[in-house]
Amino acid sequence: MEVFVVNNHGQFNHLIHRSIREIVPARIISNETPAEKIDADGLILGGGPTLARAGECREYLTRLDVPILGICLGLQVMAETFGGRVEKGAVGGYAQVEVEVIEEDDILKGLAPRIRTWASHADQVVLLPQKFRVLARSQVCEIEAMRHETRPLYGVQWHPEVVHTEGGIRLLENFIEVCREGR
Repeated sequence: MEVFVVNNHGQFNHLIHRSIREIVPARIISNETPAEKIDADGLILGGGPTLARAGECREYLTRLDVPILGICLGLQVMAETFGGRVEKGAVGGYAQVEVEVIEEDDILKGLAPRIRTWASHADQVVLLPQKFRVLARSQVCEIEAMRHETRPLYGVQWHPEVVHTEGGIRLLENFIEVCREGR
């Protein structure tokens, strides 16, 4: 069992990697790694500054048959890849955001109905892609978390790996469980 964390040049990618490797073996990889060279049980698309610097992430989403969790920019790449839309948010920069869990699903199971999270909304998903469901929302953004209806593709706007996020490690553990089960 091994999970790869895709480095999208965000400031928290190494913290995501460290959080995951405390649970299972993990490796951080460049977002320029060819899809055919990825042999992992799960993939986390880390955060980053812009969609333009997301490397091969779209290829990973369309070509790889493993569970994938998108965090912040990873969520946005996932949304755009499948026909959603990302726009500038009304609230930029990192801040604490209270998120309402509207469907626990696989990755949010066991979390409280409302959790405090650490997130940037400089960019955010404003149009849900077809075949995706909204799992969480906030007063800042209607699509804080989403998942594909049939594939194990999940995304969250917030950063579960930071101590400012309630239940963040639980979310990562839930994703690892999805990877173990190969959903």
